[in-house]
Amino acid sequence: MGAAITFDTLKFAKKLKSVGFDEAQAETLSDAFRESEAASIENLATKQDLRELETRLTGEIKALDAKMSGEQKLIRWMMGFVLAGIAALILKSFFA
Repeated sequence: MGAAITFDTLKFAKKLKSVGFDEAQAETLSDAFRESEAASIENLATKQDLRELETRLTGEIKALDAKMSGEQKLIRWMMGFVLAGIAALILKSFFA
């Protein structure tokens, strides 16, 4: 769904003629400007486009957060295991 912006080529051409352009120049420039504007409008994001992007990004962030949370739990468990091993080695050195 694209944004609808109207461009009054007749008014633009009249304005150009009023400042010294001849009719052919004014019409050519007016047409070129309209075509350029129409091409650029195709690349504009609508509010709906932005809402859809926000929804997708929110979902991706939640999935990444869940994945990171799971990895953090694994790292904590592994650190606990390593610390317990180090503590066991220290205690063994005292009682040996």
